Amino acid sequence: MATNPYEVEHNIKDSSSARPHRRRPDMASFTSHLHQISTDDDDNNNNSAGRPTGAAGGGHHGHLGATPVDMAGLFRLVQDQMATLMATAPSDANHGFLESLVRALDADIDAPPERIHGVRQEYLDGLDRVSRKALKDDDNCPICAERYLDDPYPLVVELPCGGSHRFDLECVGPWLQSKGTCPMCRHDLTKKKVIEVPKADDDDEEEDDVDGLYG
Repeated sequence: MATNPYEVEHNIKDSSSARPHRRRPDMASFTSHLHQISTDDDDNNNNSAGRPTGAAGGGHHGHLGATPVDMAGLFRLVQDQMATLMATAPSDANHGFLESLVRALDADIDAPPERIHGVRQEYLDGLDRVSRKALKDDDNCPICAERYLDDPYPLVVELPCGGSHRFDLECVGPWLQSKGTCPMCRHDLTKKKVIEVPKADDDDEEEDDVDGLYG
């Protein structure tokens, strides 16, 4: 049985007795399927296209011999889990949010992409963790709708999308690995941020040249 980020982070052997959250999606099948159809042989292509790899900023997954059916199956696994949570949503807001995720996955199932436009595991590992002290009593995960502080060991991440959007890592991981966007604002988390380097003024350059010739 595949381990999940929660169990690894907290060294939990038997999650059935240690995890109070019952609405977290069980994505062991997703993880197994993703590993079967993903490869790392497109790292050079990612870099040449301006897409970063590793923890710094996402990157696309390649696929070796993956058929459209395989690709659609990956998104179907995520959709099924979101639909299961939607069926028992504790509020209209949570139901509506999950329904939006289910609908967004329809396009990927009907017309599977050639590549998985999601982030890599290294990206998930590098996400900023939210400390327990920074969480309020009524803060909850938008996906599972359970309060973070009901968990003795909350594993909460804040996405670098500019909206301070927080999730249980276990809940948001499959969406990020398959879609590569923030589930709430749909900001593309695989895009590399361009850092502009200020250019030297022409006057400064001319002064440097003069100093070099006559100094």
